[in-house]
Amino acid sequence: MNHDTSLTPRSGSLSATRGITQRLASTGQLRAMGVPAAEVAGRSADGGDWRQLLPGVFLLRPGAPTGDDRLRAALLYARRDDAAAPHGPGPMLTGLAALALHGFASAPPPDALERVEVLVGRTRRLRSAGFVRVVRAPESPEPVELAGLPAAPVARAVADAVSGLHDAGTVRLLLTEAVRGGHCETTVLVRELSRSRLLTRPHVMDAVDSLLVEGRALSEERLYEMVRDFALPDPVWNVDLRLPGGPHLGGVDAYWPDQAVAVELDTRAPRQDEDALWSEYTRKREHLERLGITVVHLTPRKLREAMEQQATVVRTALMAASDRQPAAYVVVLPR
Repeated sequence: MNHDTSLTPRSGSLSATRGITQRLASTGQLRAMGVPAAEVAGRSADGGDWRQLLPGVFLLRPGAPTGDDRLRAALLYARRDDAAAPHGPGPMLTGLAALALHGFASAPPPDALERVEVLVGRTRRLRSAGFVRVVRAPESPEPVELAGLPAAPVARAVADAVSGLHDAGTVRLLLTEAVRGGHCETTVLVRELSRSRLLTRPHVMDAVDSLLVEGRALSEERLYEMVRDFALPDPVWNVDLRLPGGPHLGGVDAYWPDQAVAVELDTRAPRQDEDALWSEYTRKREHLERLGITVVHLTPRKLREAMEQQATVVRTALMAASDRQPAAYVVVLPR
């Protein structure tokens, strides 16, 4: 928050302000520096060389604030009486302001933001004011420091941004960039949207459905890459398994018939029917394993961050096939 530009008092009567080198200050900070309230009022009045940006927050120079000034002013405003708040993470930027700091091309730069959202604890007695919108959270996440400012993690920032957006195209862009840009996992993002009760909005659900389809396609590409780059035997891809003349056992993403090893990508995301989906998934896996089929469970994150390790897991399962009891014969059909 400190800058090299010194503030020069307008007259000798303002000697109390000598040595101030910061661009912004709160009423409490100015009081601690010995600046009288009357002087603050005079310098921030019309024609003065200070400017009040928010209640109790002042720009200590003439002219318009920069985007960075507005972000820092929002945090200063949110920190008022922060010492009386319960222990935990302090106020942090969220929404589009945080996404701009995270480098999102689909978020306006700080200079163009109409409002700045600040995430605070649920018990804080703080109201939105001016260009600041206060967002409360039962449990605040640990902030990420970006450009010297505390910002909410991407998933939380996206959820807070989406909560105030009604344009389907903008919502889709934010969600797509969050995942495609490698900022966060699809499951983490959708879980945060669900926690924020945004999955009941049709335009958000449409964007999520598109995101899940795209996220699965990307994970499948990484699975192909893993088999190719680590010289695993070629499996049959995207198949359904059935007992001869019997019931459908379920689909798998890759299957090695000779070794009875299956790989299944877990690209599920939290939804309202999550418990039912998980139960169905678990039943299918347990049924296949009772038939002697080894099921290797991979997540998009494992494939992205530890592909070599996952290739080793699959290779180990293939090599161990000779030590297991022969699996039941199953029919393999295209999915």
